[in-house]
Amino acid sequence: MLKRLLARSARFLGLAMGLALAPCISAQTLPKVVFLTNWYAQAEHGGFYQALAEGIYRKYELDVDIRMGGPQVNVIQLLLAGQADLVMGYDLQIVKLVEQGLPVVTVAATFQKDPAVLIAHPDVKALPDLKTRTLLIGQASETTFWPWLKAKFGFSDAQKRPYAFSVQQFLVDKNVAQQGYATSEPYSVEKGGVKPNVFLLADAGYPPYAQTIVTLQKTVLERPDLIRKFVQASAEGWKSYLNNPAPGNALIKKANPQMEDELLAYGLHKMKEFGLVTGGDAKTLGILTMTDVRWQQTFEFMTEAGMTSPATEYRKAYTLEFVKAVKVLP
Repeated sequence: MLKRLLARSARFLGLAMGLALAPCISAQTLPKVVFLTNWYAQAEHGGFYQALAEGIYRKYELDVDIRMGGPQVNVIQLLLAGQADLVMGYDLQIVKLVEQGLPVVTVAATFQKDPAVLIAHPDVKALPDLKTRTLLIGQASETTFWPWLKAKFGFSDAQKRPYAFSVQQFLVDKNVAQQGYATSEPYSVEKGGVKPNVFLLADAGYPPYAQTIVTLQKTVLERPDLIRKFVQASAEGWKSYLNNPAPGNALIKKANPQMEDELLAYGLHKMKEFGLVTGGDAKTLGILTMTDVRWQQTFEFMTEAGMTSPATEYRKAYTLEFVKAVKVLP
């Protein structure tokens, strides 16, 4: 009798311990996903941090680790080396990599509009008026929007000067205009005492998406369910962040303690004002969406500017498989 009681107690104890440990075991066995951003944590990454903060990734049975990029971080190199599952990318870059035969593919787009802007003094009323101004343009931009600006508005290399990633020259010289991002540099200019006119290049026809989600072709083939869940959860994270950013901002500041509350608020305001996340096709097709039409426009711009060969199989640079399955409307 005593042996039966002891055996029954042991079985009960084992069952109880198993039930108690089940959540822990489940958490430990969730697939790990490393997502590498393109810069230090900021409002422009808010939807991803929101999905982490609110447990949305966990809801979709993913254990997501968001790692920050930075000026010395080559995210594509780390992706190819297997150090990340997904990274933030850029259309022009991915088309060039596909041209070189590298197995990368874009699965979603955070920004329906590239946030690149030209920042001008208040007396400049339209982009064409900048043909008479000195333009501060960074070296990297010479292979992105600068060829487009020259073709579209007749800007010339003669008026271009190097951009040193500071707004000081702009603040002291009214003849100067400079590049920037809608969510960042205008904030610094306003803090410097100038209320600038800001021209979003996307609103003038600059076609690429920005802050895209990129992975390897192998991952698309072998782990499609993981990608689908990540895209779905991230879209829900962005919708939540745009409505109530507090949870995501707390994680952003934890990852990047130098981030200011005022800049976070400014970045969110500008994303909403310009419709970076929810504008364009996202209004009807859902957050993070992409279309064949937009990719074709980007490719045509690149070929016309001599940035890629017309023979490049640009359709290998993206897939609509996952965004078509996700429809999180703003």
